[in-house]
Amino acid sequence: MSKKILMIVLTLLTAIACILLTARYPTGPNTVSYDDPAGLFISIGMVVVLFLPPFLLAFFQHSVVRTISAIYQGFIAIAFIGLIPGSFFANVGISVTITAIIGTLISIASIFVTLFAGKSKNTYGF
Repeated sequence: MSKKILMIVLTLLTAIACILLTARYPTGPNTVSYDDPAGLFISIGMVVVLFLPPFLLAFFQHSVVRTISAIYQGFIAIAFIGLIPGSFFANVGISVTITAIIGTLISIASIFVTLFAGKSKNTYGF
């Protein structure tokens, strides 16, 4: 259970790092920037709220719950994968790209940890 929670928290911290890196160099008037701290806090708050379901599902060991959590984390991985080509067009390019690649790798590792960690080979339990 602690492995699953750790991986989800690492993915959350990577997502927040991506937001903070993109806020450093805004590309237009309608993007997240440090000039508008309310918008920045709302963006970070929405990311934290979107990470609550896999965080709460990490406490359960049932295979159906783990599968649902892995599917949800798959959407997070797809978001990181979509951020990689989008970051090539941004001013900060390389830092956001590296963070998105790290987020993708952590998210994919989190999916595997969610699906396969904690499975016991005990066949006589109830």
